[in-house]
Amino acid sequence: MVAVFLYGTLQHAPLFDAVAGCAPAGRPASLPGHAVRAVVGQAFPLLCVDDGAAGAEGLLVDLPDSAVAALDLYEGAFGYTRATRTALCVGDDAPVAAQVYLPADNAWETAGDWNLDHWAASYGAMSAHAVSEVMAIARNPATPDAARVRYPMALARADAHLRAQAASAPARLRRQPAPGDIETVHFDRPYAYFFGVEVSDLRFRRFDGSYSDVARRAAFIMADAVTVLPYDPVRDVVLLVEQFRYGVLARGDRNPWSLECIAGRIDPGEAPQTAARREAEEEARLILTDLTEVSRGYPSPGAVTEYLYNYLALCELPDAAAGVAGVEGEDEDIRSHIVPFQTLMDLIASNEVENGPLITTAFWLALNRDALRRTALSPGA
Repeated sequence: MVAVFLYGTLQHAPLFDAVAGCAPAGRPASLPGHAVRAVVGQAFPLLCVDDGAAGAEGLLVDLPDSAVAALDLYEGAFGYTRATRTALCVGDDAPVAAQVYLPADNAWETAGDWNLDHWAASYGAMSAHAVSEVMAIARNPATPDAARVRYPMALARADAHLRAQAASAPARLRRQPAPGDIETVHFDRPYAYFFGVEVSDLRFRRFDGSYSDVARRAAFIMADAVTVLPYDPVRDVVLLVEQFRYGVLARGDRNPWSLECIAGRIDPGEAPQTAARREAEEEARLILTDLTEVSRGYPSPGAVTEYLYNYLALCELPDAAAGVAGVEGEDEDIRSHIVPFQTLMDLIASNEVENGPLITTAFWLALNRDALRRTALSPGA
């Protein structure tokens, strides 16, 4: 058995179990001369040398070699390596030589104290779900790189899963599912990177009460996303964005530059409206305040888990708002256009606009445009 001192997110039992396959059964301990600090721009903490601190609090656990190997894989994905330090068990003056995972020097900037309970409330369930996916794939091959490159998108997919679990799921007309309605015979996750792929052999209850034969189903597992169409009701113009889209190219379309709404995935822990405002600033340099939800739902539920929140944003759109923007680090090259509402409808009619969320939002705007313009143009509006 190997003594390991845990001081950060691995103290959270569900996350530790997802990594090591066991509970972090241990005893409270401290690491003298150290402190646990928050990291700027990250949810996980940093262990810092601080001779004036009371000592970093954590857990001292005894683990088999297999669990330590799993921790090496997980911590290695974030650039942490094991070192030996002396820990003190609470209520026991006897020092213990323990393994501690330490970051590379000057890897991150610290930002005050870090709190496990606060982290668990915001990120605990999401992180445990993401790590269970990442570790299953990272073990084959067993390299930290395999875990590191998959973790950010796995976290976004986990956030979408938890959002779906928390939704009301009304069933006024459709079937109300009951335990046993779906039986999974075999499950596989052969791929995970920007999106995941899951394959299940399953049976489901038919409407006559019997079970189907075993059917194979596959799905692309994706993060939730937002779209937003900026509209100026005074000028009666909208802002469209144009960018190269690989999916269009992969289908064989002769023109892979697509006219769309502003759009992007929801980051882990981010609210949909916050994501819409962030994407508008990144893609079109617009600061949006007034958002109206047009619709939400699955654009292709047969094989894609992506769930879209579609918004209309009322704002001022001078001609100067058009231009080229995007996040350079994400290889984005996005051109925005200011066009009259009728031009948008003409582009849809000619099939130059073939983007589903944009078409949905445009038709919603067509139904509500007169009322929006009356309000905007009325005295005192």
